[in-house]
Amino acid sequence: MNRIPPAIVILGQNSLPIAKKISAHFSGSQIYGLIDRTDDTDINFSNFGETLRELFATETPIIAICAAGIIIRTLAPLLSDKRAEPPVLAVAEDGSAVVPLLGGLHGVNDLAREIAAALGVQPAITTTGDIRFRTALLSPPQGYYLANPEDAKTFISNLLAGAKVRLEGAASWLSESNLPLAKPSKTIAPDAKLTIRVTEKAIAPTPDCLVYHPVIAAVALTKLSNIEPEIAVSFVRQVLQKAGLAPASVAGFFALKEEMGNPALEAVSQYFKVPVRFFNLSELVELDSIEFIENKASQIALTAAGSNSHLIESDRPISVNCAIALAAQPFDARAIGISRGKLAIVGTGPGGAAWMSPEVKEILREATDWVGYKFYLDLAGTLREGQKRHDSDNREEIDRARFALDLAASGKSVAVVSSGDPGIFAMAAAVFEAIDFDAKPEWQGIDIRVAPGISAMQAAAAAIGAPLGHDFCVISLSDILKPWEVIEQRIAAAAAADLVMAFYNPISKQRIWQLARAIEILLQSRDPKTPVILGRNLGRPAQSVRVCTLGEFQPQDADMRTLVIVGSSQTRIIPRKYGDVWVYTPRRYEK
Repeated sequence: MNRIPPAIVILGQNSLPIAKKISAHFSGSQIYGLIDRTDDTDINFSNFGETLRELFATETPIIAICAAGIIIRTLAPLLSDKRAEPPVLAVAEDGSAVVPLLGGLHGVNDLAREIAAALGVQPAITTTGDIRFRTALLSPPQGYYLANPEDAKTFISNLLAGAKVRLEGAASWLSESNLPLAKPSKTIAPDAKLTIRVTEKAIAPTPDCLVYHPVIAAVALTKLSNIEPEIAVSFVRQVLQKAGLAPASVAGFFALKEEMGNPALEAVSQYFKVPVRFFNLSELVELDSIEFIENKASQIALTAAGSNSHLIESDRPISVNCAIALAAQPFDARAIGISRGKLAIVGTGPGGAAWMSPEVKEILREATDWVGYKFYLDLAGTLREGQKRHDSDNREEIDRARFALDLAASGKSVAVVSSGDPGIFAMAAAVFEAIDFDAKPEWQGIDIRVAPGISAMQAAAAAIGAPLGHDFCVISLSDILKPWEVIEQRIAAAAAADLVMAFYNPISKQRIWQLARAIEILLQSRDPKTPVILGRNLGRPAQSVRVCTLGEFQPQDADMRTLVIVGSSQTRIIPRKYGDVWVYTPRRYEK
């Protein structure tokens, strides 16, 4: 069964060997290192508290190689609902101690055992029930759900006091434990005062009976085109109730690929908090019964539940077809079929990781595939295990967009990487252009989002003060995709309107005269003393930001990595004490 890969957090370089040893044991895990104190880590951070709380809030398991006290003090303000706490562990810098701290309901002790085994030490588990019974009743293994955790502590206390328990239903993790199981007899273990019941049925638990629901139900839905999302949720609830099934036993919802992106399916998935997976028609198992063949939902459900599964419910109202099949064992729906494809167009900012928003970092972390210009992918950071990188030339935007869309349509989670902001002369427009003109039906079901980044003009402006403090416009000097005559008209119009102007793509090896012509147009209506800001390699080690006047500005002062800001008549320069300057455009306009 899949689980969320843990984040391994270190504060110093001495912790890296242990972190790498732990990371090698957990596929998809990433090492977070404190910036300026660590290197060769997957993700850098500057604030330990913010990083830890962000990971905790997203329910990411945390393995922090540091003192337990700092973790406890950092996370204490967030502790309110133990059912929502991810596993949190402290590991000694030399790997000599593994201490589970939080996440008892989400397998923190099992995680501690795995880490300790990888390091060759004993975990510091203090939970008496786990130690004596060699199983965690409060945090069952993946594939099982405890229906009444509020009764578990008293239940475990009674077990520790000597009470025996009767096991009803099959679960090897319980039958092979050290629980004081009463031997079954004709009277069904009369000496047992406690009961553990493993069932997919919706039954009312009691304080002396722990109920575990195995995740074995595959729910298939078809003919959803005209159903409202809230009606779909209500319908599924009724079907489960009619079948006597506990919602916690639902492993996932399944449909044909043509239903990908259907709002009704998305609503059902969100309501029941389980994934939706999709099949091609050719992937469905063949069935003998004519009734089943006519109802594709039955085929889908049995395909999802796998061999030795059986159908328990098949409902066919006017608008929706629904079928439920039970698998022989708990299963992970995420390993079956394909997911709804995701495509996120992200902006990494003009520089490295420090310029990325938390949203962009999360998207990059979770994506299966990165697509982009090689230079920009290098800025995005290192891949985690299992991720794929697809490089392309910087001049192949539309082909790159089509490739990313096709990849997402196959069920992948794709991040299209731009520098700066993806919506400003970058890949967001290219993706939507491809969708608009190609109109491929399979692209319609993709979950598409745009994650903004810090733009080059924002970075340049911030480095020198506030030159964009009043009305401004943004113009690309590249005439590859638009006629130069249009660019000239816009420069002249913006100059006449006295707008501050930010110029992207000012010059290249192939375009060497356009910037000179732009300067010539500007000087026709703008004072030669107008401030000009030249920001180069913004956010990178070789960053430079300098100021000159429009009269001094020469084309050779810029290249393709330069962002040019030309001030308005109101833009002012403030000399600084030691020779530098600030540049700003006042909020008030006085002419």
